[in-house]
Amino acid sequence: MNSRIVITGIGLTAPNGNNLADFRKSLLEGKSGVTLFKEKLMGDVLAGVCNYDENKYQTKKERRRGTRAASIGIYCAHEAIKDSNIILAEYDKAKIGIYVGITEHGTVEAEEEILSIKDYKYNVKYVSHLFNPKVIANNPAGEIALNLGITGPHYTLGAACAAGNIGIIHGAQMLMLGDVDIAICGGVSESIRTFLCFASFKNEGALANHCEPAKACRPFDLERNGIVVSEGGCLYILERLDDALARKATIYGELVGYGINTDATDYVAPDRTRQEQCMSKAIYRAGIQPHEIIIINTHATSTPLGDETEGKAIYNIFGKHDNVYITNTKSYIGHTMGAAGALELAGELPSFNDGFVHHTLNLDNLDTKCLITNIVRNEPLKLDNIKYIMNNSFGMLGINSTVIIKRYE
Repeated sequence: MNSRIVITGIGLTAPNGNNLADFRKSLLEGKSGVTLFKEKLMGDVLAGVCNYDENKYQTKKERRRGTRAASIGIYCAHEAIKDSNIILAEYDKAKIGIYVGITEHGTVEAEEEILSIKDYKYNVKYVSHLFNPKVIANNPAGEIALNLGITGPHYTLGAACAAGNIGIIHGAQMLMLGDVDIAICGGVSESIRTFLCFASFKNEGALANHCEPAKACRPFDLERNGIVVSEGGCLYILERLDDALARKATIYGELVGYGINTDATDYVAPDRTRQEQCMSKAIYRAGIQPHEIIIINTHATSTPLGDETEGKAIYNIFGKHDNVYITNTKSYIGHTMGAAGALELAGELPSFNDGFVHHTLNLDNLDTKCLITNIVRNEPLKLDNIKYIMNNSFGMLGINSTVIIKRYE
């Protein structure tokens, strides 16, 4: 890397916490955020639902004009800025960039609009004049920029379920290029607000079911049966190290490695070889050896094929990984789609300070076909000298992302 990039602020909302401290506490205490959610057409479904204050940083009018994804993003952006102790008025807002990863955008709004005009016999004169700005692809990042008065670049990055990581990577790249001095980056998702998402996964045979909601998401477990769809968001403040040191910022960690690649093999089914290459690319960029990684936060979504594919890819790089500890955050919150990479990484970063690796929930019978041996289960594990954390995030149409964060020293 041409410049050292560090994390100086984190803002998030998850199904089990609306800030990093509460989110981390839930992970260490084994508190799930998966619950029953009443979907307008499908009835009760299992989901991860966020309960943040929508009007903390928006007026009710602004919230009506905007989208749920952008609302999540605005909340997370403000919280990240506050956490970083950055005073925006002291910065040139043209040198601040916003890079928000998403899985999809516009489905929620299109669905709501079509259902609403049904009562008018689908007379299109009743389509809202606000529909277009709600569904355009740059909406979440654009609404954040509008809310904060930021005049630098804003991108909404469509990268399926690899998007949270890719938002972070893109923000870091823009800092290294010198295009911006501050990057607000990560991912958001409002996926539970559309019945189409639930229905599609269900018809694909990939939607989790369980009589106890908290036990529905079961990564690597022999009885796993599908994804729990969730919403959430996590945005980071990234800065160049020199700038962070100059203002005596708190540093959560340093981004030292990343990889992005594409399977180019299938619409949905993952490819083990490409996942291996993505992880290897990140390790090489970090300038380290695989055994130096202490924590791997897996992407594992609780699907039979996906978990097995990732497990074998990890095994082929790390072997029996005796000194590498594996965990999974989706077992607590379900799959937050475009937010997943950023949100799951955030839950691991406090490990640098408290020394704990949070455990994976609902892992009663480890599926040996996944070749995962050193996974933390039952309770958190205390370790000494956690130096590197690797976070995997993979998505449909074969997009893969991996980031490696180093404890700042």
